[in-house]
Amino acid sequence: MASSSSSFLLFLLLSTIAATATTSQSLPTTFPRTAVHGSALKQTLDTHKPKPKLPFKTQFFPQILDHFTFTPKGSIIFYQRYLINAQYWCRGAPIFVYTGNEGDIEWFATNTGFLLDIAPTFRAMLVFIEHRFYGESMPFGKESYKSPETLGYLNSQQALADFAVLIRSLKQNLSSEASPVVVFGGSYGGMLAAWFRLKYPHVAIGALASSAPILQFDDITPWSSFYDAVSLDFKEASLNCYKVIKGSWIELEAMSAKKGGLAEISQIFRACKDITSVYSARDWLWSAFVYTAMVNYPTKANFMMPLPAYPVEEMCKIIDRFPHGATKLSRAFAAASLYYNYSGTEKCFELENGKDVHGLHGWDWQACTEMVMPMTCSNESMFPPSSFEYQEFADGCMKKYGVMPRPHWITTEFGGSRIEQVLKRSTSNIIFSNGMQDPWSRGSVLKNISSSIIALVTKKGAHHVDFRFATKEDPDWLIEQRRQEVEIIKKWIHDYNADLKQ
Repeated sequence: MASSSSSFLLFLLLSTIAATATTSQSLPTTFPRTAVHGSALKQTLDTHKPKPKLPFKTQFFPQILDHFTFTPKGSIIFYQRYLINAQYWCRGAPIFVYTGNEGDIEWFATNTGFLLDIAPTFRAMLVFIEHRFYGESMPFGKESYKSPETLGYLNSQQALADFAVLIRSLKQNLSSEASPVVVFGGSYGGMLAAWFRLKYPHVAIGALASSAPILQFDDITPWSSFYDAVSLDFKEASLNCYKVIKGSWIELEAMSAKKGGLAEISQIFRACKDITSVYSARDWLWSAFVYTAMVNYPTKANFMMPLPAYPVEEMCKIIDRFPHGATKLSRAFAAASLYYNYSGTEKCFELENGKDVHGLHGWDWQACTEMVMPMTCSNESMFPPSSFEYQEFADGCMKKYGVMPRPHWITTEFGGSRIEQVLKRSTSNIIFSNGMQDPWSRGSVLKNISSSIIALVTKKGAHHVDFRFATKEDPDWLIEQRRQEVEIIKKWIHDYNADLKQ
């Protein structure tokens, strides 16, 4: 059976989303997380395929709990997982580090083939570092999520410090302290990569930040931009498709208000069990459309779910093929089924009680503390209009965790407003890569800031598509994007080595 989305997150909130809407229930959120919704991920593992064997050796680093205090508790050690591949490396050669996202590091390594593709060219060592409180890097073991007292050590600043300490120790142990380090990251990991270059320029000579929405905070980026972008992806594929999805929410709401409405919805949605709330069906549809827009890759992929090339277009073809007179809701369901059941093997769908198989729920805490990314749906969106009310959002966080969000902390710590001046005067050697099919692109850097802070933007690109393994089906624009990234990184390393010789 296929899985869905039940608590469509305050979580993916990752996505940011820290946003709550003033609709009858909170606005589904999805994040840069690479972004994944727990229940949707469950289906990925339900395909019974063997776990891919990764060309990495797993190591654990004794990491300090709190880098910024000297209290006895802060000196507690936990073991942070990292993956390493030194197949092509020799002493003095570059070290490429992936700054881990909000999830299991093996999942990100599996979906970041770009680094494996380019490692031979640079004779680079590859290191994928797992983010604290995710995967197997749990500071308090099974008690890590027990309370705010333990979760209080989960934030981006501690994570960046983890990366810096581990990298420095690794270079010392390898007797290769002159090796240039370049950091890579996608989505939240891309945000971390850019911030790492900003905060630790003595540790990393450059950063490739793919699909990194570092401007999705405060009021820097219009709050409706994310869902407007999702809607534009579908509208460009088919105006009729966009209109059908836009109209399906009203039909869903009307059906739920009828006697026996939830049972009827359960039947239409082929639910394995009758749903207990209309929001389960709403979020199931919502997450399918949002994630499909994010991963609207030009080739077949299995990142969020197994999907065909350009899945948004394929969804719209399903909607447009329906005969005249079919309900909008039935057509929207059929299109969403592509996301959950492209293989055609699922007999029913789990619309409720999905499992967080990749351990992503730590983002709930991050979104309720520092990663406050307001999101709304405008009248132009294909989703129901909604607004963001900070107090409502803060009350939800207080109820869940007993903490108040700090909505302006990220821009205080890393900057955001007038980002061109901030980055131009304080750093260098950052690539911000984005595809305009990715709704997260609106919150990223889309224009060159200086000769060494470069924005590579593609019209057809999706969520960190440049980090995927190269295939023979890759379009020319993607091949060119990766070529430019490699050439820029080569220059960084050349200039670094030239400086060493002076």
